[in-house]
Amino acid sequence: MQQPPVIQLSVSDPLPAPELAWGKHTVAPGLLAIGGGLALPRLLQAYGQGCFPWYSDGQPVMWWCTDPRMVLPCDEFKLHRSLRKILLHMLAEGSLQIRMNHDFEAVINHCARSPRPGQSGTWIVKDMVQAYVQLHRAGYAHSVEAWVNGRLTGGLYCIALGRAVFGESMFSLQSNGSKLALAALISFCKAHQVKWVDCQQKTSHLASLGAREISRRDFLESLAQAKTLTPMQWEYQPIYWDQILNQSS
Repeated sequence: MQQPPVIQLSVSDPLPAPELAWGKHTVAPGLLAIGGGLALPRLLQAYGQGCFPWYSDGQPVMWWCTDPRMVLPCDEFKLHRSLRKILLHMLAEGSLQIRMNHDFEAVINHCARSPRPGQSGTWIVKDMVQAYVQLHRAGYAHSVEAWVNGRLTGGLYCIALGRAVFGESMFSLQSNGSKLALAALISFCKAHQVKWVDCQQKTSHLASLGAREISRRDFLESLAQAKTLTPMQWEYQPIYWDQILNQSS
């Protein structure tokens, strides 16, 4: 089967429309374009139209907009019984603290170094780390960090445009570190009426937590509304835990 042409971008070219991404019967479903760099305006344009960069060392920047799209609806998040028990214990003894944007660079570098099942390397290459640090300094990239007894045990980083939240990567230094950070992010999002967290691609782990696929059309329609809403203040309050602890199992 003949593959569609690859759209190559210069640094000044805008990203093409998401609907031009390669289809499911191609060798790279969701591939939209390559090249164009990772400058701040480029990243903001990309996330604003539902696209994201994903590539490995030695490859050009590759832009994707998958169809279907994996999202985690905040109201459908599954707080499993075992994590719920651990969370309640930690909250009772006061050992857990959630910090946001306390050490973004440490978080993204831990994510870049974390081994992934079935992967020999990382997609969070050096240029991407530098670009997302700039995105953080501009107020669009955020870290959610789980600190236990004063030590960083896990975390994640994400992008936010208005009330649209795009999950990027997680890491754990101790058991359940990333799970606690994700639970904190969902509770924070629910408290701020965020409908979903974008997960980009399907994994069985995310599905077990309530994530599901929706069509690209539905995703882009929801994004168009969410990104226009008032940005959130990224400060975690312990009362946010009630958003997931009080929900029906």
